[in-house]
Amino acid sequence: MTATVEVEPGLYDIDAELYHGDPVPGGSLSSTGARKLVTECPAKFKHWLDNPQPYNKALDLGTAAHKLVLDDGPELVLVDAARWDTDAIKAEVAAIRAAGDIPLKRHELEQVRAMAAALRQHEEAAALLEPGSGVAEQSAFWEDNGVWRRARFDWLRDDGQIVDYKTARSCRREDLERAFHEHGYAQQQEWYLDGGLAFDLVDPGKPFQFVLQEKDPPYLVVVTTCDPMARGIGRHLNEVALNTYAICRESGEWSGYLPNPMTALPSWVERQYA
Repeated sequence: MTATVEVEPGLYDIDAELYHGDPVPGGSLSSTGARKLVTECPAKFKHWLDNPQPYNKALDLGTAAHKLVLDDGPELVLVDAARWDTDAIKAEVAAIRAAGDIPLKRHELEQVRAMAAALRQHEEAAALLEPGSGVAEQSAFWEDNGVWRRARFDWLRDDGQIVDYKTARSCRREDLERAFHEHGYAQQQEWYLDGGLAFDLVDPGKPFQFVLQEKDPPYLVVVTTCDPMARGIGRHLNEVALNTYAICRESGEWSGYLPNPMTALPSWVERQYA
């Protein structure tokens, strides 16, 4: 599949750059885009869509961990230099990135290797992501009531279960609840399940599973899924995003924030003075 031919609904083994570049003529909506639509506004979503974000070094660690855990993705290249601010090293790093690979300092490479090793010691996570039990980084494209949708599965197990691997600052219960809300993981879970069900790739009896791992020693791992309430909220927000996207594309108008002539204080402040 390339960006120059008409896309047919289906599951494709394509690289991340092509997926994120969106090969669907006229555009498609991803889970990330759906989350932006409901947490920000159509105008900010459209700006994000039309202005690809520049390279972000903070993403390297997560991508590198994905490579070692899922055995798929860009190559990890050690740049064993004490300083990365010299012209020679800057050129070397730029060349590595231009080739689609990830340059890492020695301590960063050792860190992601230690993370992968720690994950393999976690019985449940290791079983879910066992090499040979599925395929990594598969991209799904499907049409839903006139809107093209897309999703990229971290790990699609042969037994019909979707597994998503994420790095996290903290896997403490309270911190995970906050992260799931802030990053819209309930929306992502339901979006990916829709993609899996569209092609009979998932077993409805097997729960979608997030494998989350802390980025600091001892690289603790938690396996979890969204509860029924979170799933219901995720489905509702996805419906709002799809409807908003369809309306904005049809009209060609991507509105900003709603008028707000008066602003209240947060509800928790009001409760203090009630």
